[in-house]
Amino acid sequence: MSKIKIFALGGLNEIGKNMYVVDVDNELYIFEAGLKYASDDLLGIDYIIPNYDYLIENKERIKGCFITHGHDEQIGALEDILSALPDLKIYAGKFTLEIIKQNIRDKNINNNLVEIKANQNIKVGKNSIFAIPVSHSLPDSYLYVLNTDDGGIVFTGNFVFDPTMTGPYKTDIGKLAYVGKQGVLCLMAESRYADLKGFTSPHHRARGVLREALSKNPGRILLNIFETQIYRIQELFTEISNTNRNVVIMGKDLEEIIIKAIDMKLIKFDKERIKNIHNVNEEGIIVIVSNEREKPYSSLKRILRGSDKFINLKEEDTVVIASPIYEGNELTSTKIFNSIAKVGSNLVILSKHFLSPHASEEDLLMMLNLMQPKYYFPVTGEYRHQVENANAAKRIGYNDDNILLKLNGMVVEFDNGKLVNSDEVIKTDDVLIDGTSSNDVGDLVLKDRELLSENGIVVVTATLDKKTKEILSEPHIVTKGFIFVKDNIDMLKESEKICLEVMKENIKGSYVDYLKIKLNIREKLGKYYYHETQCRPMIIVVMQEI
Repeated sequence: MSKIKIFALGGLNEIGKNMYVVDVDNELYIFEAGLKYASDDLLGIDYIIPNYDYLIENKERIKGCFITHGHDEQIGALEDILSALPDLKIYAGKFTLEIIKQNIRDKNINNNLVEIKANQNIKVGKNSIFAIPVSHSLPDSYLYVLNTDDGGIVFTGNFVFDPTMTGPYKTDIGKLAYVGKQGVLCLMAESRYADLKGFTSPHHRARGVLREALSKNPGRILLNIFETQIYRIQELFTEISNTNRNVVIMGKDLEEIIIKAIDMKLIKFDKERIKNIHNVNEEGIIVIVSNEREKPYSSLKRILRGSDKFINLKEEDTVVIASPIYEGNELTSTKIFNSIAKVGSNLVILSKHFLSPHASEEDLLMMLNLMQPKYYFPVTGEYRHQVENANAAKRIGYNDDNILLKLNGMVVEFDNGKLVNSDEVIKTDDVLIDGTSSNDVGDLVLKDRELLSENGIVVVTATLDKKTKEILSEPHIVTKGFIFVKDNIDMLKESEKICLEVMKENIKGSYVDYLKIKLNIREKLGKYYYHETQCRPMIIVVMQEI
């Protein structure tokens, strides 16, 4: 009999940033370590990861991090976390490990990586982990079963039920049913499409529209895609194989992943038909455009700005958007689509007509029927998705006492296989990543960026004599993003006059209260500018002595 706690450091009431922790008798098992794409209002932020302070504080108890597949929402935080936890063991399928290696090139992590094979029970700590293949947009995607004395803790990751997805995409339904018969204490299933009726299949299959795009558009086709949508790439390659067209892959990382997948026999395609970047302007060429992993549409933006040195978008081109449109990035997506329309290129948006391979209501009900869990924990998605997931379970007989609706940090606790009330809450937060820094940018920096973007900046400079404190250089004002200087000379002169008066008021012989001068200048200038312009620019005062 065991004491088990389950909670999320990220992934509940949000899309992305997945990280779930299962504590079995003080041994910690982590599932996923993902990022979340920054929304349009997070100025300058590249991506968001979970606050992992809890893991640092309890690193001696961690037995490993188990990754279901290689999407950013599952692996995007690993690079940052490994900086703080260099000994963290990462368990995943072979192809997922290859993607992780590629994303974390500058870290020596080979000793941290442990390959998990399908249907292999591996001992981890006092318990064991069993991986079952499931169907998703990446080959070798796994569902994990953490075996405990009180039954299995099952984490589905992302999945669909689709009998046409075979080979490395095939779900092992027999093994799922077997696990269900052995006894499942808690099933943690994704919720993202829980509000969609029916099965996701066949609404995620895009071969037909890709075939139509190839047949109706003999000119060049640009296909924008996330690096790890391998199933969609295979659909494209299958259709290209029936034509005489060749392919150019823009993006070194994407090309490496595709070549590796072909070599591992996870993608079927003739490598001889993959040409180099110098063939990008050939008639009828298919150009696959990848994104930087934390910046959706980044490469396409560069092409539309005309700043890509290899390719310019032309009116006769066709652009196929194969990447999903994430919540929070709708504005960016719309701007890109408008820019393509202005060029006159034909635009095909797959996500308007086709789903990603995530579980809809019937997929979830089928998983519940196979697993027959004692308790059901909807995870991975906005809270409304979690609620719809719970409602689906209720329709087949689960009651509220056996359905666990939680937010990040809220702890689910089992004692000897029974749910017990717990008021424990683990500290959770967003860590905002800007550039290559692994330090949290923080709310104050974001507020400053928002202020700068809306109202601009005013810099006041002045110089005093170091000994006598005499004003050697009267206040001078420089503005950026606030007013057009040539049309507001009088305002700037009045601003400099206000600053000079404040300085004179606070210079008493050889004593200068610099702090008071800076505060008074900010206060008086702020009021003056708001009266004149209804704007509140950021005001910085720089005073120096010589």
